[in-house]
Amino acid sequence: MPSTESAESTESLESVESAEATEASDLIDVAETETAEKGRPDRRGLVIAAVALLACGGLIGYGFLNTPEKPKPRALPTAEVTYEVTGSGTAELSYLARSESGEATVEKGVTLPWRKTVQVPLGKAPTVALVLDGKGGQASCTLAIRGKHVQRATASGNYGRATCTGELPAGERGGH
Repeated sequence: MPSTESAESTESLESVESAEATEASDLIDVAETETAEKGRPDRRGLVIAAVALLACGGLIGYGFLNTPEKPKPRALPTAEVTYEVTGSGTAELSYLARSESGEATVEKGVTLPWRKTVQVPLGKAPTVALVLDGKGGQASCTLAIRGKHVQRATASGNYGRATCTGELPAGERGGH
């Protein structure tokens, strides 16, 4: 039986040596992995940084695209103005209406009589001008601010002209 014991102890010794070799191999693998990771950036950190950068970029983009509407300009105080042109025939009319730029509205080939009530910004001078056509005739313009007659003018003859103008002081209130 000495040979059986010797075989068992050899197998036992080989298994211990094999286990020690496996443990040593595992230790070497761990050491090599730690050494290799120290020489290059940690990928988990890169992924986290990339996600954070994308999130910040998304929030900035959202801020640019989702800006609230610009505030609308405050409405200018106005006064009610009535323009009237009496007579017969046709004329070209220009008048000031609610326009912050102060540009006149022009209507061509208007059949008379004509009347229009508009809102004019305070500080602007309400004006209505008429030019008769080539057939001539006679026409009158009148201007009323807040229902109060301000001015009257008459045009006659071929391409006759007349203009009615009033005053709307900038500080005056009670319109619109």
